Amino acid sequence: MAAEQCHVMMFPWLAFGHMLPFLELSKKLAAKDILVSFVSTPKNLQRLPPIPSNLVDRIKLLEIPMPLVPGLPENCEATIDLQEDEVQYLKKAYDKLAKPFEKFLEENIPDLILIDFAPYLIPEIAAKFGVPTAFFSVYTAATLAYMGPPDELKSGKRRRSPEQFTRSPDWFPFPSLVAHRSDYAPRMLRNTHFPDVSGVSSGQRMAKILEECSFVIVRSCKEFEGEYINLTEELYQRPVLPIGILPPVSKENMSHMAIDSSLTGTFKWLNGQQPKSVLFVGFGSEYKMPIEQIHELAFALELSRLPFLWILRKPEGIESSDLLPSGFANRTLSQGIVTLSWVPQSEILTHPAIGACLFHSGWGTIIEALCFGHPLILMPMVADQGLNAKLLMEKEIGYEVPRNEDGSFNRDVVAKSVRKVMLEPEGEPLKLKASLMRNIFNNQDLHDSYINTFIQHLKKFEVSKGHMEV
Repeated sequence: MAAEQCHVMMFPWLAFGHMLPFLELSKKLAAKDILVSFVSTPKNLQRLPPIPSNLVDRIKLLEIPMPLVPGLPENCEATIDLQEDEVQYLKKAYDKLAKPFEKFLEENIPDLILIDFAPYLIPEIAAKFGVPTAFFSVYTAATLAYMGPPDELKSGKRRRSPEQFTRSPDWFPFPSLVAHRSDYAPRMLRNTHFPDVSGVSSGQRMAKILEECSFVIVRSCKEFEGEYINLTEELYQRPVLPIGILPPVSKENMSHMAIDSSLTGTFKWLNGQQPKSVLFVGFGSEYKMPIEQIHELAFALELSRLPFLWILRKPEGIESSDLLPSGFANRTLSQGIVTLSWVPQSEILTHPAIGACLFHSGWGTIIEALCFGHPLILMPMVADQGLNAKLLMEKEIGYEVPRNEDGSFNRDVVAKSVRKVMLEPEGEPLKLKASLMRNIFNNQDLHDSYINTFIQHLKKFEVSKGHMEV
């Protein structure tokens, strides 16, 4: 098959932690002459970063109108727009996109559809047109392996209590730290095995996709977690192909990007700091940190006495004057910066003043941080973040901040953890190992080779327009 003849359709879940990796993969494939259709709702497509001008003729954005569902607030098309208990209504609306998705297939049949964990109706629809599907996991292979094979995802027969989620599962053939904290385990059990208002659980969604897809690709590489990739393939009884980590653009390639004038002061401040002295703090755009946690974290940064750059998302309904503890801004005027606006995270992480990252253990930010060899101070909050934190501890490149029994954190413990990693001898081995991760995570040639291998995998299929089969 000639690469330019291949057409891949993308259908990610409606969360930017999913849509952005799907878009990054789209750009990688389009750069190698694969035609890509990227399917999502209008508001989400508008909020995506612009497609590079040299790729616009090979990436087509396809809109599906967002259906109205009782319980889903108006104009809310992604998880970032919602509170946690409202996401189940987004899933119900997402399921209603299956019919209009089928219309796309009637008009233009792709050679392959890459889907996320959620659109469990799509493989059956695709099969009507003779189009195979593949599951693209934006999670680590360690997370996939921890969640288990399809029959376990569907039924939960081998893990029926929260306690069983706090240790590595019995299908792991090697020692592993990958498991959830005891305070988060009940939520993991509920989300995985108990249906929400959509009528199905997350585990049931994923199980059906795994049972009906042709193969799996995972945003990872064998150099980092080869043992978990191999285990996942055994559990799924399907080919599991690492796609590489889709690393961010290197600093050299970002030199053309204009820095927003509002950020000039931030970079000027960074330029005035000592090398490796500044703590980068950020908990992403998805996690909605309660005001009590924001205040506790603010006191922790102040107590650390270390320079910090904190990217903070203001919760809805909170006045800016109430966002930080009284007097915090004045007391830390010479210590650090808090910014409420969007920032180019990769540009900041590549700055020589950054010495470590304190964050939520999201896989995307882990990738960005390790591209620059930064040690990781971990405070996982939701979803797969706790599993990622344990994987990084297992690899001895991350330190997880100890938590209270209920999952809350203490300012003194956070401050002590930060200083331990950045200043004390105990943190030196972690900093060394994290710095060596640059050889893997910032190796553009390595990850490009994974894209090439994936394309070669496509070529193993006999292709005629609208049909692909082994």
